Amino acid sequence: ILTNLLILDLNVDGHHEGRDVGIQLCPLSKDMITEGLSLLSRTEKYLEYAFVKLDLKEKALTDIAAISSYIHIRYLDLSNNYIADLSPLATLSYLLWLKVDRNALVSFQGQPFAELTFLQWLSVSVNRLTDIDGLVGPALETLILQGNRIKTINGLQSGVFANLVTLELRGNYLDTTDGIDLPNLQKLYLAQNLIKRLEGLEKLECLTTLHLRDNHLETLDGLSPNMRSLQYLNVRGNVIADEKALEGLGLVAKTLRVLVLSENPLEETDYRMGVLMLLPQLDRINKVTLISSFTTTVSSSMTNTEQ
Repeated sequence: ILTNLLILDLNVDGHHEGRDVGIQLCPLSKDMITEGLSLLSRTEKYLEYAFVKLDLKEKALTDIAAISSYIHIRYLDLSNNYIADLSPLATLSYLLWLKVDRNALVSFQGQPFAELTFLQWLSVSVNRLTDIDGLVGPALETLILQGNRIKTINGLQSGVFANLVTLELRGNYLDTTDGIDLPNLQKLYLAQNLIKRLEGLEKLECLTTLHLRDNHLETLDGLSPNMRSLQYLNVRGNVIADEKALEGLGLVAKTLRVLVLSENPLEETDYRMGVLMLLPQLDRINKVTLISSFTTTVSSSMTNTEQ
């Protein structure tokens, strides 16, 4: 049956826009599965082999019930379909990698992630999620939720996501960084949100990369000395207007190596020397690589001033 549907797309700002297109929807068939199978691999049984990779992207699928008997699948791509219910995946207990970008998921509640105990990589970009309630991932190392409608991130706790090292939340509707209690997290991408406040960052002791481009930050208050591993900070395209708003950088001075501050109102001032006084170990500011002798001079100058 040909049906006019609203297809979700991602515009340049990371948010949704729609377009009406006539699409023939269909349930998953055995023929589709056979066509998409690849990567023959040994199973847990001696001398038994099975295909463990399945590509089902762009099939106009709404129903994937037929997949439930293919229990050996480890890598599954369901991108660019119209799937709202992932419950048939509950039997795929060996699943390691799952991509469900550009589908119709509105919630993680009632989805089978509690059964996917070996899942290490999950991408659910450009769906209709407004929160992450119901999502669990004891083995997850990478979680990508770009381009949804997520407003709150309560539930990102180490007890539920103990192994998570990369979290991508770009292009959502977050107004704060609070709610991320993940001491093992290393990379956090929060660009293109509505973030006005840095909160809860003291819990991110292993974080090396913090990406906050195109938000609404006026100050870097909220950075914490507990962020002992932070090396890269990008706050390009915010609303930081003066050097006083940068004082929080001093709390991460021992480890920070790259700072991106371009496209802030601050650019109209001569702020770079003040930044280097705060961050004598800095290797790069915006796109400019710093000469070590220059930063050493700044460091010596600061020491003399303190004396």
